[in-house]
Amino acid sequence: MSSTAAPHSHAHGHAEAMGIREFVDTYVFSRDHKIIGLQFLFSTLLWFLVGGLLALGIRWQLAFPWSNMPVVGKWLFATEGGQISPEFYTTLFTMHATVMIFFVIIPILAGAFGNYLIPLMIGADDMAFPTLNMLSYWFMWPAFILIGFSFFQPPHGAGAGWTSYPTLSTIRDAAPGSDSAQTLWLMGVTFVGISSMMGSVNYMTTIIQMRAPGMSMFRLPMTIWGMFITAILQAFALPVLTAAGFMQLMDRLFSTGFFVPDGLIVNNSNMASGGGHPLLWQHLFWFYSHPAVYIMILPAMGMVSDIISCFARKPLFGYKPMVYSISGIAGLGFIVWGHHMFVSGMNPYLGITFMVSTMMIALPSAVKVFNWLGTIWGGRIQFTTPMLFALSFVSMFVIGGLSGIFMAATPVDIFIHDTYYIVAHFHYVLFGGTAMAVFGGIYFWFPKMFGRMMNETLGKIHFLLTFLFLNGTFYTMHILGAVGFPRRLADPYPYRTFDHLKPMNEFITWCAIGMVASQVFFAVNFFYSIFAGQRVGRNPWGANTLEWSAPSPPGHGNFDFQPVVYRGPYEYGSPETDSDYYPQIQPPPKKAEA
Repeated sequence: MSSTAAPHSHAHGHAEAMGIREFVDTYVFSRDHKIIGLQFLFSTLLWFLVGGLLALGIRWQLAFPWSNMPVVGKWLFATEGGQISPEFYTTLFTMHATVMIFFVIIPILAGAFGNYLIPLMIGADDMAFPTLNMLSYWFMWPAFILIGFSFFQPPHGAGAGWTSYPTLSTIRDAAPGSDSAQTLWLMGVTFVGISSMMGSVNYMTTIIQMRAPGMSMFRLPMTIWGMFITAILQAFALPVLTAAGFMQLMDRLFSTGFFVPDGLIVNNSNMASGGGHPLLWQHLFWFYSHPAVYIMILPAMGMVSDIISCFARKPLFGYKPMVYSISGIAGLGFIVWGHHMFVSGMNPYLGITFMVSTMMIALPSAVKVFNWLGTIWGGRIQFTTPMLFALSFVSMFVIGGLSGIFMAATPVDIFIHDTYYIVAHFHYVLFGGTAMAVFGGIYFWFPKMFGRMMNETLGKIHFLLTFLFLNGTFYTMHILGAVGFPRRLADPYPYRTFDHLKPMNEFITWCAIGMVASQVFFAVNFFYSIFAGQRVGRNPWGANTLEWSAPSPPGHGNFDFQPVVYRGPYEYGSPETDSDYYPQIQPPPKKAEA
């Protein structure tokens, strides 16, 4: 009996092992750009939840300082007696910003949408370097683990802000474990940089080398232009941050003294072995982190351009000016980093240079806004969920951009730099702007990713609640900042100067709780629709770009035919065809013979 059963069981075990290996190769260590894009998408959405909960911890402390948190807060933050200590508050805002910037906004735009859409929209079968692409995702995991662990290091986690300014970040505290928190944090950010670098090299090569026949650079959709310019920004700016991160690590671990000034004495021990300079870190950090602001918005601008053109059923107004303006924003983004340092005591003449170049960025940004308005003007607008999010992006970006002009002026910035005005501006651009574009992009490309439609009613409820609570949360912060309410303080009330602002802080906190709670509609809609959404064909929106001619969801190799491109991506309402859309792959009609 046993002799006949053995080969069968051996074969069964072999088949099972092959099945496991196939699953791992297909869905875990996948080299397919679509699976990698979805891995980035699911990871970043999970961190988005974490970042939102951290924000609620910050808001609770500002609205109800030193009060006991609700049971959920005690469980989430494991605070002693349900109260947030001043040191833990610093850790909260450090980790909130770190998670939202390095784990959500940058990887969801460049990682998730960039990976999924670039080959599909240019007519390629995959990325230029599939293995490098796979590594770019898995290099995020050491960052997730290191920065996650840094939050739980005794006594209170990494707490030098997401900017990690020396000497705050280089001083080694006497408290046990506080050394390791900041060190783990720095190592994690370095891994994020390496991951982004891998992605940027891949994106540039793919877009330059692998476009389908007929797909010239000026037939690329704006989403691809946004990703392309972003990849260039990352390639030039990231090495500076990575080098600075290594220097700060050496300051912490080997007392090298790149950023620590001579003679700094902490805990009765001289910390500096050489004459370092804290401002050197600020220059190196912002040389990357100001372009990073555009890394966090340019792909969103591209995605919004595609969505608005599709649902206005009109060609994108001023396609080439849009391309030139996105390039202009990127170019100017490299020469304005010093506006983050107006309060650092820089030479006034240098400050004026940074001030003027910062104000210049308003020009290409205005070109984009007026071109979006020109696209909407006179269009046959369809108010779908993606369109609502795209339109809200434009309006929120205008508010965020206008408040940014105030900060560009050196004398104004010196007053408002450490106030909630900065927090309001930053969140209008990055939540009101980028996050709304991300939601619009998810609703828009979901049918392509999963072959099913998200529920429109739930989508519109999600949009309406998010939009209302977003403005209740962040618009009010402008008022706080204009009267000097300070940011980064656990308790700004002891001197009774700001007591009259406490009700406003309570209002903001309730709006923030509402904004986080509104995302339940999105989560339910997203996960329900993956399995039970209405099935759709290749092109449910009647869009023109290449990805909509591939199957939904696309198989291995993306296209079941060789795409050839005949025109630009925005030929809606063309007189050459009876339909209101004219896909890039549709050959022009043959002219009747004379």
